[in-house]
Amino acid sequence: MVLDKLGEGLRGTLDKIKNALFVDEKLINELIKDIQKALLQSDVNVRLVFELTKSIKEKALKEDIPKNLSKKEYLVKVVYDELVRFLGGEGAKININKKPFYIMLVGLFGSGKTTHAGKLAKYYQKRGYKVGLISTDTWRPAAYEQLQQLSQKVGVDFYGIKGEKDPVKIFKTYQEDLKKYDIVLIDTAGRDALNDELIEELNQIKSIVKADENLLVISADIGQAAEKQAKTFHDTCAITGVIITKLDGTAKGGGALTACAVTGAPVKFIGIGEKIDALEEFKPEGFVGRILGMGDLEALLEKVGDAISEEDAKDLGKKFLKGEFNLIDLYEQMQAMKKMGPLTKVMELMPGMGGLKIPKDMLENQEIKLDKWKYAMQSMTREELEDPEIIDASRAERISKGSGLGSGEVRELVKQYKQSKKLMKMFKGNDKNMEKMMKQMQGGVKF
Repeated sequence: MVLDKLGEGLRGTLDKIKNALFVDEKLINELIKDIQKALLQSDVNVRLVFELTKSIKEKALKEDIPKNLSKKEYLVKVVYDELVRFLGGEGAKININKKPFYIMLVGLFGSGKTTHAGKLAKYYQKRGYKVGLISTDTWRPAAYEQLQQLSQKVGVDFYGIKGEKDPVKIFKTYQEDLKKYDIVLIDTAGRDALNDELIEELNQIKSIVKADENLLVISADIGQAAEKQAKTFHDTCAITGVIITKLDGTAKGGGALTACAVTGAPVKFIGIGEKIDALEEFKPEGFVGRILGMGDLEALLEKVGDAISEEDAKDLGKKFLKGEFNLIDLYEQMQAMKKMGPLTKVMELMPGMGGLKIPKDMLENQEIKLDKWKYAMQSMTREELEDPEIIDASRAERISKGSGLGSGEVRELVKQYKQSKKLMKMFKGNDKNMEKMMKQMQGGVKF
């Protein structure tokens, strides 16, 4: 999970609120200390930590509680709202409002500039934009080849002149060609530090490109040093936003996130893994919900939309709600889940699931089981897939031999199916919330 330690600390704070008998000043003081500890351990600046917790305490003690909220609910809301405000409030979405829309990436060596040029290309391509990539990094020898390979992997056009030392000349050479794209991503050169030479080079190409967005790429592992780097780049190169890379799991990520939030250069994207699609638009509300265990429904719906078609989603939704699904449906659901990414990452997006404290190794074991169950299903007859209730000991033994699995593993799959069906029938009979959630997911996914 993104920022594991910070999430664990803050979810512990919410558990303390939930389990408290009374909400009084003593409890609030304890919560403030817990929040301070969690943030400081994630390398957040001491001054910022005390500013945040002072605001939480003042609101928790002094503000009138809305009539529709209990004291506990209000206290949780204060913690959530202040963390969202702390990380940038509503966020800073990039609005693609012209063609071509130029996005220039700047940063120091090792920040992940070129990699994230490829990730941005993938991000916007998935959303229907025609994207072009151009390499103007004339310093790092492998930059040209790396971006070229990334463009081929993503399936977008690439421009560059291998061996050319003048980045302005490279851009001018292809300036007319680039006008046919919706979005053009420009990868620039870096240095070990922001020196006069780099500033001059960036300003030269900036004056020619006239980029609509100048994004600074920063690695999360630099921690609090991100504040100085973001501010310096902001003041000298007029950056409009920040991409924080390597955020998955790093303790120092908290320092980078909060540092950028106070520099006037808002975080616009976060890199959360090594894969080409491991990039997210930074939305403070969803991000805070995720680390607090409340989930991020918007991000979940987007992943669902990428993994399963609208027609299939509606069909599966109806079957699951009626309790009429079979092993073929369960197999399709499993395939969709795998497309959405590792279970550990999908679970943190589901509202309420983060608070269940499901061990990470249990989720990883479940992923291994999914792969095995796929082989078991491929060894079943159509009749068995459509009506798993008929799978007795002799059928399980035959399926076991055909799939190379133990008969116990086959029985476990059938048991999982029966439990899922029983659970859905229980929801159908006793709770309308499941139907409401399914409808919300089907209606909310954008295809």
